[in-house]
Amino acid sequence: MTTAVRADEGAVVLTTRPGRWLDGYDPEDTAFWRAGGRDIARRNLGWSIFTEFLGFVVWQLWSIVVVLLPAAGFTFTDTQSFWLISLPSLVGATLRFPYSFMVARFGGRNWTIVSAALLLVPAVLLGVVVANPHTPFGVMLTVAGLAGLGGGNFASSMANITHFFPQREKGWALGLNAAGGNVGTAVAQFLVPIVVTLGAGSMMRVSWAGWIWVPFILLAMWGAWRRMDNLTSAKSDLAGSAATLREPHLWLLALLYVGTFGSFIGFASVFPKLIADQFPAFSALHVGGAAVSLAFLGALVGSLSRPYGGRLADRLGGARVAAGAFGVMAAGALTVVATLPLHSFALFLGCFLVLFAATGIGNGATYRMIPHVFSARGEVTAAADATVARKAAAALGLISAIGAYGGFVIPQILSASHAATGAYTAAFLGFAAAYVVLLVVTVAVYAVPRRALALRRI
Repeated sequence: MTTAVRADEGAVVLTTRPGRWLDGYDPEDTAFWRAGGRDIARRNLGWSIFTEFLGFVVWQLWSIVVVLLPAAGFTFTDTQSFWLISLPSLVGATLRFPYSFMVARFGGRNWTIVSAALLLVPAVLLGVVVANPHTPFGVMLTVAGLAGLGGGNFASSMANITHFFPQREKGWALGLNAAGGNVGTAVAQFLVPIVVTLGAGSMMRVSWAGWIWVPFILLAMWGAWRRMDNLTSAKSDLAGSAATLREPHLWLLALLYVGTFGSFIGFASVFPKLIADQFPAFSALHVGGAAVSLAFLGALVGSLSRPYGGRLADRLGGARVAAGAFGVMAAGALTVVATLPLHSFALFLGCFLVLFAATGIGNGATYRMIPHVFSARGEVTAAADATVARKAAAALGLISAIGAYGGFVIPQILSASHAATGAYTAAFLGFAAAYVVLLVVTVAVYAVPRRALALRRI
């Protein structure tokens, strides 16, 4: 047992126990934070971002693998392809609920090692099953579902990092953590087509889409083992979560988050297939001996725009920014419908990039609205600050999990539209209508002062 005592009077006593457990870690203590707490927090944040990044990579691998399967000899129907794309999101969203409590049960370092190790299962199995074009669809669907293990990582990673940083820096740290994960989708969609075609000649090495991530996953496990820490102060709040479930605004904010983050992850997962269906000549652009897909641009734009949504929300108000994002998303969906008959890939790509940017901005804005809404509710109910903080923290985890279900819903709606009409027009008209409804709800409930929210504009 090693004990580190800060020289400052009344400073934190930090005790390190076997297994890299830290007792007495208090980021709110300014002296401790400056003397070494900041370094501990940043070290854990770095490896957390890397592991969560790989989680998003694995989670979204099937979004790009599906469009490569026909060239590898697979003959799945459109409906089957959409299931392979959407099932990882369904599983990942569901796993976010138990994952959010694992850090308190096992320790942040320990669970990061375990959650990273679990990524080996879908990555390795993907490499195995896609090597044989006679693999039954049921087996393929099961392996695709296991990719949802990567989607659960977000919840445990965010739950872990929030305990390392003081309140004044949580937004910055959690924003970096979230953005680092989201970028994993873009990286997977960019690198996989290059890796499976580079130097392959007439062969398509789709199995490499899974195998190439194994060394990185092993590195993440090693980094978590050697460089991360467990905090005894990281406790789960089941009572806070139960109380939050009874708050009507939890469900309303979750609906808004389905519209923003759900749209981001849903469109990101299906964008490669939409390009392949509507503009097959642009599905893979050949550069030298490699194929490059432009589908990654959507996820990249959506990921990079998210922090700006949070920044604009701080300046203008979350409800105003979210409402504006929903308006742009509705316009973007309608523009996709209007421009598809023109058969212009440039217009198609441009419309979608605007749509992705709006989902990212709306994503950041709605996430920033959550603590403000619960703070306003605390004023109305005269709840103690600690109670408000507990409910807000629980709401962030629950809403992030519910929002991820959009990654399942959007591909399934597109699949149903295509199966019924042979086109995606009906789906995009439905999306536009839903965004208009969400815009109206956002303005009516959160942009207009209401007594239920202490007459605040959120």
